[in-house]
Amino acid sequence: MPTRLRVLGFAGSLRKGSYNRALLNTAVELAPDTMEFIIFDLASIPFYNQDVEDHEDPASVTAFKRAIAESDALLICTPEYNYSIPGVLKNALDWASRSAKTTPLQGKPVAVMGASTGGFGTARCQMALQNLFAACGMHPLNSHRVLIAHAEEKFDESGRLIDTATRRIVKESLTALAEWTLILQRGKTSVQKV
Repeated sequence: MPTRLRVLGFAGSLRKGSYNRALLNTAVELAPDTMEFIIFDLASIPFYNQDVEDHEDPASVTAFKRAIAESDALLICTPEYNYSIPGVLKNALDWASRSAKTTPLQGKPVAVMGASTGGFGTARCQMALQNLFAACGMHPLNSHRVLIAHAEEKFDESGRLIDTATRRIVKESLTALAEWTLILQRGKTSVQKV
């Protein structure tokens, strides 16, 4: 029986009508049977403040870190703001990266998808995230990136992704994430046995 993978998904946008929240819903819809999604809303995570952290992580941060730790892989669906990472997403990942010795991000497989109304489909944001992933010791899926340009033409008014080719690309990316996660898990098991 195939291994069931637990994937934590979150959107880098707080807007209810966000194309990237819609994209996350599409990922849940198109995920392989071996993949179980847990969705986390970043809205409750406060601005990072080391004074707060030194006292105690806020409950929402603790819940986010726990959800990451309990997942096999992450899926981030994010817009691009000013050629880079949206503040809400960077803030959440900054919290999750603390402390460097205990971060649940270390060794975590991650895939990124993005939708925008512009012509680059979040390419610059996704490139910027590579530096963050490297700093946190994460394992990004570098193939099968999903870059949806002119999103207003590909989603209907209810937020459903209606573009057939893009739906296929999303599905292929999820399959690749599942395969990548299993490869990393097998490698980790092999190392532990040595």
